[in-house]
Amino acid sequence: MENLKFAFFFTLVWLIISLLPTSLSIGIKVQQDKDEPYVGVNIGTDVSNLLSPADLIAFLQLQKITHVRLYDADAGILKALAKTKIRVIVSVPNNQLLAIGSSNVTAATWIGRNVAAYYPETLITAVAVGDEVLTTVPSSVPMLMPAIESLYSALVAANLHNQIKISTPNAASIVLDPFPPSQAFFNQSLSSVISQLLQFCSRTQSPLMMNLYPYYVFMENKGVVPLDNSLFKPLTPSKEMVDPNTLLHYTNVLDAMIDSVYFSMKNLNVTDVVVLVTETGWPSKGDSKEPYATIDNADTYNSNLIKHIFDRSGTPLHPEITSNVYIYELFNEDLRSSPVSEANWGLFYGNSTAVYLLHVSGSGTFLANDTTNQTYCIAMDGIDTKTLQAALDWACGPGRANCSEIQPGESCYQPNNVKNHASYAFDSYYQKEGNSPGSCDFKGAAMITTTDPSHGGCVFPGR
Repeated sequence: MENLKFAFFFTLVWLIISLLPTSLSIGIKVQQDKDEPYVGVNIGTDVSNLLSPADLIAFLQLQKITHVRLYDADAGILKALAKTKIRVIVSVPNNQLLAIGSSNVTAATWIGRNVAAYYPETLITAVAVGDEVLTTVPSSVPMLMPAIESLYSALVAANLHNQIKISTPNAASIVLDPFPPSQAFFNQSLSSVISQLLQFCSRTQSPLMMNLYPYYVFMENKGVVPLDNSLFKPLTPSKEMVDPNTLLHYTNVLDAMIDSVYFSMKNLNVTDVVVLVTETGWPSKGDSKEPYATIDNADTYNSNLIKHIFDRSGTPLHPEITSNVYIYELFNEDLRSSPVSEANWGLFYGNSTAVYLLHVSGSGTFLANDTTNQTYCIAMDGIDTKTLQAALDWACGPGRANCSEIQPGESCYQPNNVKNHASYAFDSYYQKEGNSPGSCDFKGAAMITTTDPSHGGCVFPGR
């Protein structure tokens, strides 16, 4: 039944559109922040050989990343962020909710230790209380609002409540019947606590934090939701999603998801709370059950997402409000368990090399990780010789890379080892394919770098 609704949402005949207004905006009382909208990144730490706090912050500055979200309140990272102008959301882990929700003293201690001790040298902008508590930790739901209220009282006592907001990130699944957006509503079994949360957000001018993943919408509705709509690709008018009740046109899934939250809030008579997207992204690798988790799709989604936010176009329902977003995530968390995609949401590997090069030229200075720099494709460290040899053989054979320079006596033959020869062959193939992100993979044996690997008289193809 849900798929039928979605299909109708997509295929509504739009000849009648000319008969009715093509834009509808429910007036939201809160004004858009006068600052430019931003794109931040989430920093997970299930990473082998994670950068030290000092190196991590230096990397963030190099990449011109100005907003980050932590899943805890790591003291080393918060200290290293001091005086950097990088804004950070700190988080209360789910396993601390019970203690904080049960004791005002514990809440005050948490704020003192993890917020007040660093602010204002470290620009903490918000406290995220738990993560997807309503849908993943039902036993902690009764403690969620007491914890939020206690932490807010502690901020008031420290006179920080005007500078630092408090909210809790929610899964998209708290919204039922999300398509078309105008029919969306919050899960009624959670309506009591959601109402309390929204009243708190309204009272304190805090955002409603939402984790929104068009990837999962696409995977759960293949054949109904087109891939292009999920990836922000340009659409002809006939392929736009049309809400039959409002006749609002949706060119991408994320905007529809955001508006489904706004309609759900309106159903509870809340019209002055802004949505903050605390997580969104696309995995670059998956197992056989996730064929759309590819480097090309991840690059397309995140590149187009960044452009969409910086275009300040808002959503069809609220064109005056552009939701800020945090990409999930900065690094591939290689210590994550299955499925394969769980470990492959990052923009970078743990050693800070890019998983793929974003196409964000013209979107401001965010992320130096861009195709405007010369890039090369080389063999990744730690790959076994057998895997590298197989990839090398493919590149020089079916891949038709120019491997003449790594033959005996030629300029790139030395050092005579598989990794060196594979790097040259990989780069030859990558440059031949026009530097497209998917052409530097070789089943995980290769990576993109902006460092010229040429050495001595050996000049790599990308120079």
